Amino acid sequence: MSDFNLSIDELAEAIGGKIIGSDDYNCGYSFSGKFDFLAHAKRGDIVIRHKINGKGIEIAKANEAAAIITQNPLENALENAEQLNFPVIVVEKIEIANSFAIKWVFDHFDKDSKRVAITGTNGKSTTSHMIYHIIKNSGAHVLTNTDARSEFNTLIDPMVSKMIYEEVEENGPLDYAVIEVSEVQGWLDHVMRDHAYLMTSAINPDVGIITNVTMDHIGLVNSIDDVLRETSGLARGLKKGTLILNKDDVNVSQIKPNDGVNRIFFSMDKDNATHNVVFDTDNEVVLVDNVEILTIDDLPFKTNHFIQNTLAAIAGTLSLGVPLSVVVDGVKTYRPLKRRFVKLNEHPEIYDDFAHNPDGIKSTVYAGYKLLSDKGHLWIVNAIRGSRGETLNGLNADALVEVITRIHDEDGRKVNLVLSSSEDVVDHLNIVKDSEREIFLSKLDDADIEYTHFEHLKDALVNVLNNADVNDTILLLGAQGMDPAEKILKNMM
Repeated sequence: MSDFNLSIDELAEAIGGKIIGSDDYNCGYSFSGKFDFLAHAKRGDIVIRHKINGKGIEIAKANEAAAIITQNPLENALENAEQLNFPVIVVEKIEIANSFAIKWVFDHFDKDSKRVAITGTNGKSTTSHMIYHIIKNSGAHVLTNTDARSEFNTLIDPMVSKMIYEEVEENGPLDYAVIEVSEVQGWLDHVMRDHAYLMTSAINPDVGIITNVTMDHIGLVNSIDDVLRETSGLARGLKKGTLILNKDDVNVSQIKPNDGVNRIFFSMDKDNATHNVVFDTDNEVVLVDNVEILTIDDLPFKTNHFIQNTLAAIAGTLSLGVPLSVVVDGVKTYRPLKRRFVKLNEHPEIYDDFAHNPDGIKSTVYAGYKLLSDKGHLWIVNAIRGSRGETLNGLNADALVEVITRIHDEDGRKVNLVLSSSEDVVDHLNIVKDSEREIFLSKLDDADIEYTHFEHLKDALVNVLNNADVNDTILLLGAQGMDPAEKILKNMM
């Protein structure tokens, strides 16, 4: 590790901040080199916090933190800073501070690791986690910020930088870092413009992956062009190595790399096989530069959208220099993240998936339909998204209409749709508003799609289990409103 020689003036200038209170670090403490949360900060650490009040200043002072960086000083925060002679750096954009923290930690704690950054509307968590597994399975020291809920992939707080230095301090230098990057991020209804660009630039990865671009985060962005602009920030921030793109996504495939950056694709079309990673749907094999490396029976997922994630992970690990034999073994031994088309039960088959935006809903429902037995029927249990606005819920309902209509046209078997507002399991941040429920149901009514709606998730699950046949397939879809479903089912079955 390097000597942490960074003055408060240099820090303030780097993040575009103004110093209030002391013009030096608190009590002359030396900067520890670490950026942290208020509750965890120790002597010499710098706290990064989106907003803070006077009490927070007192806590930081008592914890002997070196300074605080904040975007929103509240109440008497600045007055307390002056009275306590405690340095507060006020910035216009907290994401600039957190991106600086990531770059600082990589430069001073982990400068020699190989890195990959992954973004996209859907599939980034699975792709990231699979890359992590493949590398870890080889015996290398690797870190990822990915978890089942994708909570640690932003510049809202210093979590990513904290994860890196804690891992290095505990287990030594990293060989690889696999960092998931939120494609669109914001605070309340304010988008953090250029989030993916800032985070990628801070990571300085050797490989960048963009899985796809579809509508999500309505309110922060309002068009597919907005989503594309934000997501393609990863490509703008990638200054070396290889950019990996989804050839089958018309928007993503057109993204250009920076000068000196190689570009390759993954695809479900074997005609794109040369120099790329593809799945040959006719022969059901994975090809790398036209050479077969895996069959469909080797893959952890058999549905198209998850096969795409596997292709992206293969391309990513190979681009990092991981040997092909290691990649093949890693794919064969991979086990999915929680709530990524995970099979919870056999008779009837129950699959649990995090699908929570239009494209995710359509691809997951159709994948479930393709798994139906000859005698089975499809049940969809969908949690309406709470406090995400009428627009997104309207688009999600439209997605259900589209995919259910497609199934009806192809097959004729009834699709049983059960909806839940999940009032019994969500917190106050995820309550379904009346207007959200009304727009969702009205879209289904207008399209003559039959459904049953329950306010409580448990009631919805009881209804389905009481009525589904052992030959049926049940899909559990949604974000926070469906997260507790597995636990509820275990108590019922």
